[in-house]
Amino acid sequence: MSSSPVSIEPARQSATESRTFTLREKFLLWIICWAGYLAIALIGRTLRYSISWEDESIPVNTLFAKPGIYSFWHRCVFPAAWMWKKLGIAVMVSRSFDGEYIARVIEKFAFVAVRGSSSRGGAEALLGMKAQVEQGAAAAFTIDGPRGPKYVAKPGPVRLSKVTGVPMAAFYVALSDAWVLRTWDEFMIPKPFAKALVRVSPKVQVPADADETQMTDYHAQLQAALDRVTRFAEENVVRVGSKEFPELRR
Repeated sequence: MSSSPVSIEPARQSATESRTFTLREKFLLWIICWAGYLAIALIGRTLRYSISWEDESIPVNTLFAKPGIYSFWHRCVFPAAWMWKKLGIAVMVSRSFDGEYIARVIEKFAFVAVRGSSSRGGAEALLGMKAQVEQGAAAAFTIDGPRGPKYVAKPGPVRLSKVTGVPMAAFYVALSDAWVLRTWDEFMIPKPFAKALVRVSPKVQVPADADETQMTDYHAQLQAALDRVTRFAEENVVRVGSKEFPELRR
């Protein structure tokens, strides 16, 4: 790999570029996009959130710092989209049809959709994420998407941390009551007035000179962090609103 600086301008273009869709697909995208937006906007405002950090030095209900590289499971997109709306967070989404409607929905909540994935346009999308992070944005990866397998982390955040010098962390959003779809990711749609607990791991920075063995180790650390925060959030979400997990006021 060349050590020369990466040009930002092509990456900025890739952040907004999408594939061409048929007339039928465009119609379906319009319907799905607005249905998704309205569902998140209506249900999201009823949810009761609390944020918990593995790093106990961070006060509870502290929002993510910028810049930062955050990873979460694909099934958490709905509650995460409402929680961090209007913050300009860059999110990598697939160039697939499913990825496109997710991109269009989250863009309505002021996220920046960077199109590409581990299977399609991955290198170009990583440049787009790099550009966003270098401009001071937080970046987020639905790390087991776009096709799974469920709960298996891909290495994108590790690579991005190495090339930007920005630390990475993992989080999970558990819901006390949700409709769980029969999809590969068991996608969650929260029921109105459900509790939502966000658990966040400590930050880890990948050195710029990390070799392949070290990169593999950091990838394993990311997987372990995701497993930990998922288990903790699922076990404690019913306690949102207690003294230990106070409800977030925004």
